[in-house]
Amino acid sequence: MLKTIAIVTLVVRSLAAVEPAYRDELGYEAVGRGALPAELAAAWDAPAMDGRPYVLLRPASRADVHLRFIEAPPGGPAVQPFMTHGWTALELLVTDADATALRLEGTAFRVIGPPKDLMAGDKSPRALQALGPADEVLYLTRIIPGGTGYDLGFAKTPVDRVFIMVVGGPSIDALRDFYGGLLGMPLGRTESWRIGVLARAHGLPDETRFPLVVAQMPKDFLVELDGYPPSARPRPRAAGALPPGIAMVSFTADRLDDLAVTWRAAPRAMRSFPYNGRRAAVRVGPAGEWVEVIETGGTTAIGR
Repeated sequence: MLKTIAIVTLVVRSLAAVEPAYRDELGYEAVGRGALPAELAAAWDAPAMDGRPYVLLRPASRADVHLRFIEAPPGGPAVQPFMTHGWTALELLVTDADATALRLEGTAFRVIGPPKDLMAGDKSPRALQALGPADEVLYLTRIIPGGTGYDLGFAKTPVDRVFIMVVGGPSIDALRDFYGGLLGMPLGRTESWRIGVLARAHGLPDETRFPLVVAQMPKDFLVELDGYPPSARPRPRAAGALPPGIAMVSFTADRLDDLAVTWRAAPRAMRSFPYNGRRAAVRVGPAGEWVEVIETGGTTAIGR
């Protein structure tokens, strides 16, 4: 099975609009920048990304989970939050959801869902939703140890690492087959949940329910699978480029060869940080989401 989330890649129109906001408001720091290495564009089979300006950020906690922002090629398509299939939101740990909402007032981040408890009880996770400077969707969530049925950790700095990624697609069954069958992730039951920000984006009543499945990793991370309404559409993508918006999630796994996956390009070792010589390869999922798997060199079999 997949072990951790290592990198979340976002394709944005302007790095200058993104990096200062994440630095000043969320406490992220740059640990790499420059022109995207040719080896990455080749490994992704995305030649239009070769040489594009990028910055690699990490949280103030120094957790080994990075955000990689790449400036889109000129003239590429834009993406509206919640309106297309693919990776739709990244969820970050915070120490205090209410304080975070106050801190974001008047900044490049716009709160679209105020802080609220996600379940009953004094240990309930408490979360808000916001749009970032590139219209990326962020869920910012306080987790109290023992407050969920999952071992997700908790924030060590006011805003910490990604711990959940959300993907939305037209078929919850196709998502289940991909993450549970092909990638070997343990899955929860398909449940029906209210997702107010999604409903409002599609002009539906707030009480509308959507199918949702949780795909688990050993600890610290989850993937949320959402079934999107018929009004959602495939995300447009320029030829040879990554999708716009939240484009790709890079996971770690013990061995690529244990995954019965047809990759976009043959797995290859990549020298650049944070790959550091490890092999990686990319597959596009059923919702058009790009999934990269980075080999850690372990011996435990994963997948089927």
